[in-house]
Amino acid sequence: MSLSIEKFQSKLCGLLDGSTYNTISRSIEYFIVTVVILNVLMIILESVSELSNAYSKYFHNFEIFSVIVFTIEYISRVWSYGAKYKSEGKIWKGRKEYIFSFYGLIDFFATAPFYLQLLFPGSDLRFLRVFRLLRIFKLSRYNSALQDLGEAVVAERESFYSAIFLLVIACLLFSSLIYIVEGATQPETLGSIPLAMKWFLMTIIAGWGGVDPTTALGSVLIVITQLIAIMLAAILTGVVATAYNAQVTRREAQYETLVREVLEDGVVDAEEQEQLDLLKKKFGMTDEQVDMIAEQVRVENEEKEEKAKFLRENPEKN
Repeated sequence: MSLSIEKFQSKLCGLLDGSTYNTISRSIEYFIVTVVILNVLMIILESVSELSNAYSKYFHNFEIFSVIVFTIEYISRVWSYGAKYKSEGKIWKGRKEYIFSFYGLIDFFATAPFYLQLLFPGSDLRFLRVFRLLRIFKLSRYNSALQDLGEAVVAERESFYSAIFLLVIACLLFSSLIYIVEGATQPETLGSIPLAMKWFLMTIIAGWGGVDPTTALGSVLIVITQLIAIMLAAILTGVVATAYNAQVTRREAQYETLVREVLEDGVVDAEEQEQLDLLKKKFGMTDEQVDMIAEQVRVENEEKEEKAKFLRENPEKN
């Protein structure tokens, strides 16, 4: 009996953590993704007072259904992740690893407000409803885009530090200058350096800080600040785009390496195909990308075989 439970625990762990990719795991994934998307849609619609008043019963019932689904998912993950290090005799290692991970915390706080309202029915805990929006981050478990962006930022952190350093220097410099030049004539909006820094940041973000200059020098500073804003935005955008493209290229290279290893003997068995499918899912690659890489590797292998055959038949060419 215990062996069958252990086997089920290990199988469930594989289905939930993505190490097993089959029809069941895909069905679980699609179901959870659908519930999350519907949750986000319900949160948006519920913010419309007319809809909230007219369909409050349906919103509440769907919230109960969602909490049940997410609670079952959370408990299942906590329990099944005990199988990760069971061979080492460390059942709680895998569970703690999940509980305190990014996704574990998201899963917990996505449902915690509901249970807090049950425990404290007389308290006004409406502000905790904002945690329901955290459920959208559950989607990143099934798509690598957010992870790619995070890893790209980490990989290019030196470039980000440089860009942020330039932003801080420009903010301090131009905020101080505009305060000196325009502070006396516009005390409500530029009467201090912190207020001027707010103006600078608004100019960076929106292109206009909501303040019209009253002096010629102030007009010049505002024009220069807007030019600086455009340049800094271009630098940050360029850094992000370059880092993200580099991350995607690295992932394609990893997949290509695995394809080369798999096709080395010219045969793709079931285990190797499962590895390719898992990596494709993890990296969020399209069928077109996979087919292109596989075709490229096949062509290169054929060229190598033809060259080797030619050299065997013509040893004098060696």
